[in-house]
Amino acid sequence: MEQIKPHHFRGAKFKARTVKDIIQPAKSIFNKVSVKTALDEMRARAIDSSPVIDQRGELLGTVSKNKMNRNVGGLGHDPKTEPVETHIEKNSAYCFEDQTIAEVEQMMLNAKVGEVAVVTRENLLVGTISIEAIAQKKRSRKRLEPLKSLTIGCSIPLLHHE
Repeated sequence: MEQIKPHHFRGAKFKARTVKDIIQPAKSIFNKVSVKTALDEMRARAIDSSPVIDQRGELLGTVSKNKMNRNVGGLGHDPKTEPVETHIEKNSAYCFEDQTIAEVEQMMLNAKVGEVAVVTRENLLVGTISIEAIAQKKRSRKRLEPLKSLTIGCSIPLLHHE
Protein backbone atom coordinates (compact mmCIF):
# COMPACT_ATOMS: atom_id res chain seq x y z
CA MET A 1 0.00 0.00 0.00
CA GLU A 2 1.29 3.45 -0.85
CA GLN A 3 1.99 5.89 1.96
CA ILE A 4 -0.11 9.04 1.83
CA LYS A 5 1.99 12.16 1.39
CA PRO A 6 1.49 15.25 3.56
CA HIS A 7 -0.45 18.10 1.95
CA HIS A 8 1.32 21.42 1.45
CA PHE A 9 -0.44 24.77 1.68
CA ARG A 10 1.49 28.04 1.41
CA GLY A 11 4.57 26.59 3.07
CA ALA A 12 2.76 25.06 6.04
CA LYS A 13 2.76 21.28 6.31
CA PHE A 14 -0.48 19.45 7.00
CA LYS A 15 -0.01 15.78 7.80
CA ALA A 16 -2.50 13.17 6.64
CA ARG A 17 -5.35 12.67 9.10
CA THR A 18 -4.89 9.70 11.41
CA VAL A 19 -7.38 7.30 12.94
CA LYS A 20 -6.80 9.05 16.28
CA ASP A 21 -8.72 12.04 14.84
CA ILE A 22 -12.02 10.13 14.51
CA ILE A 23 -11.72 7.33 17.05
CA GLN A 24 -14.81 6.23 18.94
CA PRO A 25 -14.67 5.00 22.56
CA ALA A 26 -14.27 1.24 22.85
CA LYS A 27 -16.77 -0.89 24.70
CA SER A 28 -14.90 -4.07 25.45
CA ILE A 29 -15.34 -7.27 27.40
CA PHE A 30 -12.79 -8.68 29.83
CA ASN A 31 -11.39 -12.08 28.92
CA LYS A 32 -12.09 -13.64 32.34
CA VAL A 33 -15.89 -13.20 32.34
CA SER A 34 -18.36 -15.97 31.55
CA VAL A 35 -20.10 -16.33 28.21
CA LYS A 36 -23.40 -15.42 29.91
CA THR A 37 -21.92 -12.20 31.30
CA ALA A 38 -20.46 -11.32 27.89
CA LEU A 39 -23.76 -12.03 26.15
CA ASP A 40 -25.65 -9.95 28.73
CA GLU A 41 -23.25 -7.02 28.23
CA MET A 42 -23.53 -7.26 24.45
CA ARG A 43 -27.33 -7.44 24.62
CA ALA A 44 -27.43 -4.37 26.90
CA ARG A 45 -25.24 -2.44 24.46
CA ALA A 46 -27.21 -3.70 21.43
CA ILE A 47 -24.05 -4.98 19.71
CA ASP A 48 -23.33 -8.25 17.91
CA SER A 49 -19.59 -8.41 18.55
CA SER A 50 -17.09 -6.87 20.92
CA PRO A 51 -13.34 -6.50 21.41
CA VAL A 52 -11.95 -8.60 24.27
CA ILE A 53 -9.16 -7.28 26.50
CA ASP A 54 -7.09 -8.54 29.40
CA GLN A 55 -6.57 -6.74 32.73
CA ARG A 56 -3.84 -4.57 31.17
CA GLY A 57 -6.18 -3.41 28.40
CA GLU A 58 -4.38 -5.40 25.71
CA LEU A 59 -6.55 -6.46 22.78
CA LEU A 60 -6.85 -10.25 22.62
CA GLY A 61 -9.38 -10.46 19.78
CA THR A 62 -13.15 -10.26 19.41
CA VAL A 63 -16.18 -12.32 20.34
CA SER A 64 -19.39 -12.70 18.38
CA LYS A 65 -22.80 -13.12 19.98
CA ASN A 66 -23.92 -15.56 17.26
CA LYS A 67 -20.77 -17.66 17.44
CA MET A 68 -20.91 -17.93 21.24
CA ASN A 69 -24.60 -18.88 21.16
CA ARG A 70 -23.93 -21.60 18.57
CA ASN A 71 -20.79 -22.98 20.21
CA VAL A 72 -21.92 -22.87 23.83
CA GLY A 73 -25.58 -23.78 23.41
CA GLY A 74 -24.97 -26.20 20.55
CA LEU A 75 -22.33 -28.12 22.47
CA GLY A 76 -24.29 -28.21 25.73
CA HIS A 77 -21.88 -26.04 27.74
CA ASP A 78 -23.18 -23.98 30.65
CA PRO A 79 -22.92 -20.28 29.65
CA LYS A 80 -22.70 -19.29 33.33
CA THR A 81 -19.44 -21.20 33.80
CA GLU A 82 -18.02 -21.31 30.25
CA PRO A 83 -15.22 -18.70 29.99
CA VAL A 84 -15.51 -16.18 27.17
CA GLU A 85 -11.76 -16.55 26.69
CA THR A 86 -12.21 -19.86 24.85
CA HIS A 87 -14.42 -18.17 22.22
CA ILE A 88 -12.13 -15.27 21.24
CA GLU A 89 -11.51 -14.86 17.52
CA LYS A 90 -7.81 -14.02 17.52
CA ASN A 91 -7.50 -13.19 13.80
CA SER A 92 -9.79 -10.16 13.95
CA ALA A 93 -8.96 -7.07 11.92
CA TYR A 94 -7.60 -4.11 13.88
CA CYS A 95 -5.59 -0.98 13.20
CA PHE A 96 -3.15 1.31 14.96
CA GLU A 97 -4.16 4.75 16.20
CA ASP A 98 -1.37 6.42 14.20
CA GLN A 99 -2.34 4.93 10.83
CA THR A 100 -3.91 7.23 8.27
CA ILE A 101 -7.66 7.16 7.79
CA ALA A 102 -7.13 6.30 4.11
CA GLU A 103 -4.98 3.26 5.01
CA VAL A 104 -7.55 1.97 7.47
CA GLU A 105 -10.44 2.57 5.09
CA GLN A 106 -8.70 0.49 2.41
CA MET A 107 -7.89 -2.25 4.94
CA MET A 108 -11.54 -2.38 6.07
CA LEU A 109 -12.79 -2.54 2.49
CA ASN A 110 -10.33 -5.35 1.68
CA ALA A 111 -11.33 -7.29 4.83
CA LYS A 112 -15.04 -6.53 4.19
CA VAL A 113 -15.64 -5.34 7.77
CA GLY A 114 -17.64 -2.35 9.00
CA GLU A 115 -15.72 -1.71 12.22
CA VAL A 116 -12.31 -2.50 13.67
CA ALA A 117 -10.61 -2.11 17.02
CA VAL A 118 -7.98 0.62 17.32
CA VAL A 119 -4.87 -0.08 19.38
CA THR A 120 -1.62 1.60 20.37
CA ARG A 121 1.65 0.18 19.07
CA GLU A 122 1.76 -1.71 22.43
CA ASN A 123 -1.55 -3.42 21.45
CA LEU A 124 -3.58 -1.57 24.12
CA LEU A 125 -7.19 -0.98 23.08
CA VAL A 126 -8.03 2.73 22.72
CA GLY A 127 -11.23 2.66 20.70
CA THR A 128 -12.94 1.56 17.53
CA ILE A 129 -13.40 3.03 14.08
CA SER A 130 -16.25 2.32 11.70
CA ILE A 131 -16.54 2.68 7.96
CA GLU A 132 -19.51 4.98 8.67
CA ALA A 133 -17.34 7.33 10.76
CA ILE A 134 -14.85 7.48 7.88
CA ALA A 135 -17.66 8.23 5.41
CA GLN A 136 -19.00 11.00 7.68
CA LYS A 137 -15.53 12.55 7.89
CA LYS A 138 -15.29 12.52 4.09
CA ARG A 139 -18.74 14.10 3.71
CA SER A 140 -17.95 16.87 6.21
CA ARG A 141 -14.63 17.58 4.48
CA LYS A 142 -16.37 17.86 1.09
CA ARG A 143 -18.89 20.32 2.56
CA LEU A 144 -16.03 22.47 3.86
CA GLU A 145 -13.95 22.45 0.64
CA PRO A 146 -16.05 25.13 -1.13
CA LEU A 147 -15.64 27.38 1.93
CA LYS A 148 -11.86 26.90 1.91
CA SER A 149 -11.61 27.78 -1.78
CA LEU A 150 -13.54 31.01 -1.15
CA THR A 151 -11.16 32.10 1.60
CA ILE A 152 -7.91 31.23 -0.21
CA GLY A 153 -6.34 34.41 -1.49
CA CYS A 154 -8.95 36.68 0.11
CA SER A 155 -7.81 39.88 1.67
CA ILE A 156 -9.78 42.29 3.76
CA PRO A 157 -9.24 45.92 2.75
CA LEU A 158 -8.16 48.20 5.54
CA LEU A 159 -10.17 51.36 6.01
CA HIS A 160 -8.27 54.47 6.93
CA HIS A 161 -9.99 57.03 9.11
CA GLU A 162 -8.78 60.59 9.21
